[in-house]
Amino acid sequence: MIAETICAAVSAAGLGIAAVTAYRRRFLTAAKTAAYALVPIGLAMTGVVKWVAHTAFSPTAWAGFGVLAIAVVLFLVTRAVDRRRGTTRKQRREAARAAGREAVAPDASAPSLGAGAAPAARTAAAATRPQGASREQSEDFSDIEAILKKHGI
Repeated sequence: MIAETICAAVSAAGLGIAAVTAYRRRFLTAAKTAAYALVPIGLAMTGVVKWVAHTAFSPTAWAGFGVLAIAVVLFLVTRAVDRRRGTTRKQRREAARAAGREAVAPDASAPSLGAGAAPAARTAAAATRPQGASREQSEDFSDIEAILKKHGI
């Protein structure tokens, strides 16, 4: 009840100031002042003031605010620990992406030739390829890797 009375008094004072401002021919300022002055009485009439008053004096509400404060403190502490370790969210995301790119079974995409044919096929392919070709291919791939690293890919 006292909160509504205070809101009405504040609104009446604000409307009085708006009237004086309008008398001085500053209509735009008077209109803004009147708008601000009507807010407290509007809040009192809608019941928001009563709700806030009940919340302010409620032990349950204050316990809820305490729980929220503990949650915020936990968030801040975990963030500080992460920063102290040197791991950022970006680094963890990049590590997860790198882990996801590794093949689970690298030979799964190779054609199945049977258990005895696989080593023979590899040695035959190595014998037909000249020795300089493997060196050139590794240099080509290193150039490509350097270009990709340069562009952040």
